[in-house]
Amino acid sequence: MTTTFDELLARVDSGGQLGAGELEELARSADILPLGMLADTARRHVHGTAVTYLRVSRCAHDQPCADAVEPAAREVRITGEPATLEVACAAAASAKVVAGDRVVSGFSWLDVERLAATDGASASHVLKQLRSAGLEALAELPLDRTENVAEAVDRLTAYGFEQLRLTIAAAPLADRLPLLAEAARLQERFACIRALNPLPTRLDPLRPTTGYDDVKTVALARLTAPNIAVIQVDWLRYGPKLAQVALTFGADDLDQVLASDTGPEGRRRAPLEEVRRNIEAAGFVPVERDGRFVPQ
Repeated sequence: MTTTFDELLARVDSGGQLGAGELEELARSADILPLGMLADTARRHVHGTAVTYLRVSRCAHDQPCADAVEPAAREVRITGEPATLEVACAAAASAKVVAGDRVVSGFSWLDVERLAATDGASASHVLKQLRSAGLEALAELPLDRTENVAEAVDRLTAYGFEQLRLTIAAAPLADRLPLLAEAARLQERFACIRALNPLPTRLDPLRPTTGYDDVKTVALARLTAPNIAVIQVDWLRYGPKLAQVALTFGADDLDQVLASDTGPEGRRRAPLEEVRRNIEAAGFVPVERDGRFVPQ
């Protein structure tokens, strides 16, 4: 590298940022260990040894929520793609009744645009109605599928959606670095992005992602967007093994941990104990949080 690794490490350790050329060079390299060391140093500069996790109950938009929501859940997340705005608002209102003061999240920005087109309304109208019904956060704001992300962020904040989370739907590894750089620019402009979940939310069973690509993406997210405090990995989607390794490559938050306190093989194999055990085995301190990123 044109700049020595020790120089890069010292810069990151002091809270400095890597340049675009340096990030591109790290992204091209087949050796991910230096990248991982830099990302781990960057995350420790911000979070120390703490790793947060969120227990979530998932509730289908077309099913009753009461029986689906675990008492230990810190967030209720609506799943599925409602056909109309009326159905989406009904799902949000139903989930809010069960959730109480807990966060109700769900849907994607793509759903907002689709519902607006279906109802002949604006995206702003859809957001206003969903927020009034009790929805507090979008589950997905995909950088690679949203035509104008800046406009989407601006509208979301205007209608009370705060602490936004950016996602990537299905972009291949080679296309992710520019998306991560865009995330950093959006945070610099709006200062309302709380989390970045850089691993694809749409998995192709015929072309699965590799652990190599996944941890490389997490590390690049941490280094490319240091102004976004939280770099997430989806525990439910990617599993404990990948999540645990990702913690040593710059991730600091585990999303979608199942909220049940029991497991089929006893309490020691329950989701809560498993996530804590994996965090501690990676050398970090587990900290539960709620849907507003407040430690519990």
